[in-house]
Amino acid sequence: MSRTKKDDKPAGWRKAEIIEAAAQCFMERGYHATTVDDVATRLNATKGRIYHHYATKTDLFFDVHRTGMDRLFSAIRPVHDRGGPARERLVAMLLAHARAMLEHHTYETVVAQGVQVHRFDQTTEGQRQTMRDLIATRDTLEQLFKSTLEDAIAEGTLAARDVSIAVKVLLGGLQWSIFWYRPQPGETEADRVALAEKMVAPLVAGLRAAD
Repeated sequence: MSRTKKDDKPAGWRKAEIIEAAAQCFMERGYHATTVDDVATRLNATKGRIYHHYATKTDLFFDVHRTGMDRLFSAIRPVHDRGGPARERLVAMLLAHARAMLEHHTYETVVAQGVQVHRFDQTTEGQRQTMRDLIATRDTLEQLFKSTLEDAIAEGTLAARDVSIAVKVLLGGLQWSIFWYRPQPGETEADRVALAEKMVAPLVAGLRAAD
């Protein structure tokens, strides 16, 4: 039997596809301008498909945000946990963060929108709590960098500084790539590694070694 309705998708059609389509829409249009209709159109489905999984656009946004954060943690935590000299570990974490920003550009752009969504008056209390939880997750990620920088200062390989401000500047420098980076046709993983190294180099140069 031929399929003519948008809803009539193969059985393997998964929730992950909704999240992927929504990430693209949120990246291209921003949270305010994106509608559930936009996501449905990208999927060639009806809104009912999306509302089956998500009560509101905001709830869908949260899952995209959560996916982006999960990918950052997956890239950075193994580097943080492997031990070794703190300065070397910090540089490796920055490189891992930079590569994740490039490889998951769509999702990380949505993550950067998260704080703005937190301020939207129209969200429910439950949604505001979810956003607070997501922001707490971001704080946890930031703490991984803070503790590593503190260790490097303690071991004497980096000069003493305001750790909180330094880490915010480091991560902010990498996150700025959402504004200027666009994946190029034919771009390879090696290309992204090289670009990540160029992104991290000036940041590391600003971390003065201890005298």
